[in-house]
Amino acid sequence: MMRITLLSTLSLLAANAVGAGAQSQIHTPPGCRAFPGDIEWPTALAWKALNLTVGGKLIAGVPLGRPCFSPGASQAKCTAIKEHFTELEPFTEDPINVMSPYWQNNSCSPFLGPTGTCSLGNLASYAIKVTSAADVIAGIVFATAKNIRLTIKNTGHDFQGRSAGAGSLALWTHHLQEITFFNFSSTGYSGPAVRLGAGVDGTDLLPAAKAAGYRVVGGSCPTVGVTGGFTQGGGHSPLSAKYGLGADQVLEYDVVTALGIRTTASPTKNPSLFWALRGGGAGNYAVVISMTVRAYPDGPSAGAGFLILNDGDDTKYWKAMSAWVKHLLVLDKIPGYMTGFTMGRDFLSLAFALLPDTTSVTDITAPLQPFFDELATLNVTLAQNSAFISPSYADWYASWAFPVAYSTNNAVGGRLVPRTVVQNNLPGLINVFRDIVEVSTPEIEFSVINGITVNLTTKRIGNTANPGTSAVLPAWREALFTLNFGIPFAADAPVSTLKLGQAWINEKQSKLRAVTPGGGTYMNEATFDNPNWKQDYFGPNYNALLAVKKTYDPFGLLWAHSAVGSDVSWKPRVDGRLCKV
Repeated sequence: MMRITLLSTLSLLAANAVGAGAQSQIHTPPGCRAFPGDIEWPTALAWKALNLTVGGKLIAGVPLGRPCFSPGASQAKCTAIKEHFTELEPFTEDPINVMSPYWQNNSCSPFLGPTGTCSLGNLASYAIKVTSAADVIAGIVFATAKNIRLTIKNTGHDFQGRSAGAGSLALWTHHLQEITFFNFSSTGYSGPAVRLGAGVDGTDLLPAAKAAGYRVVGGSCPTVGVTGGFTQGGGHSPLSAKYGLGADQVLEYDVVTALGIRTTASPTKNPSLFWALRGGGAGNYAVVISMTVRAYPDGPSAGAGFLILNDGDDTKYWKAMSAWVKHLLVLDKIPGYMTGFTMGRDFLSLAFALLPDTTSVTDITAPLQPFFDELATLNVTLAQNSAFISPSYADWYASWAFPVAYSTNNAVGGRLVPRTVVQNNLPGLINVFRDIVEVSTPEIEFSVINGITVNLTTKRIGNTANPGTSAVLPAWREALFTLNFGIPFAADAPVSTLKLGQAWINEKQSKLRAVTPGGGTYMNEATFDNPNWKQDYFGPNYNALLAVKKTYDPFGLLWAHSAVGSDVSWKPRVDGRLCKV
């Protein structure tokens, strides 16, 4: 992995050359953001001044694939980059590079060197390594004064391209690593809580919470940042069936507004902003420095998993798949019981089930037995089946969730599936599932469906689920499970294949939409170009969210794909430059 170095004046000048490519200088078109190559683009002296302001923490944007291109190509470095290019860590630890191959756009693919073209493409030109609110304020002031695009990145887990932006200055929040447990007291909640910096992810939080004797709601993927897109987009978790979404946990935010003002967002201070930040989308209303969320006493957790293989009898196999989805209605009635499963054309895997606060393995296995009995009547056998008790949630996570493999070379779509659909039109739903996973084309070899069961009703998780309490999409409260379906790409897939895959996912996402009336979509596991994004991602909250956007970001400094207000403020040109709509 390439090491990040802080900028000197000379590296700043070099980075300008990388960002601008061979463009000749022009004036910034009226109504557009300044862009590399423009006469109005900040000078090297301006960048140097910003670097001094933030204490030497300005970083030149460099694509991960740069060592694979001439001049200066390094075969050894390039080989290492190619070897790890589909892994998460090179991207989570980098200030500008993002995981999604669609947003990488092969602008500097390590597989196209050494004589091809290497440019930043959709990536930020510069990044500030944020370690304080003062750094964020400096970035906002600079971007506003220089009329340049501003983006926010923590880990780069983002299928919608919100943490990337051509010609932008990125606020790299990954080093805001505060984790402080304390007793919180307010009119709405008094009890254990934890303050989390914007850079904290699951690998940071899980051991810290365990050591303090608590468990905290975070993502199923350990490298997902907790405070950013996860919580601000809703945030489903293995613990959601017990405590609710990530957004349901928030007690207050420490933020810097788009006007460069540091403030608190809570039920009593900036309440509309507090409402919007809990489920209304990330990186669009304010820059979050930290958030305070509920913490829960830790304890033993039961886990279970199984594997079913398709033996070649598709009729029998899909009857088993239908039985599983129907059985989720039974599991849904058990408080705290969640499942995470993957369904393909050849297998069904219960990657993990979780039931917190039990010391009896029977509590998690007995609810599965009726499904196993039905499998027996279908003459379907279990290839694997296991269950055991872990002493803590972090130990459960290490055994069940952590081993799940994640890679960067994929694209996803998704849908929230209401209980009523499974109750009233299970055959129609299964037909769409088959249509998704039985794909086989030269460009798309296979697809799988991943499901996470949730019960987020007020009856189950309390008043945080009440209508209007947060900006969480109301469809979450009626969902039996959320699903995403993905397709993998070869590490060296051409742009044409990436675009074909994006179109295929949108097509299947539309079919799911047609068969799930009353559903919606988890915005973090969906497409940026879904024509129904307002309804699917925000639903009836959209107009109220737009009012918050206009209040706290009146000049549209923050912009992201399929974010509230994005279609009436800026539109990216082919090269990524933002221009007024």
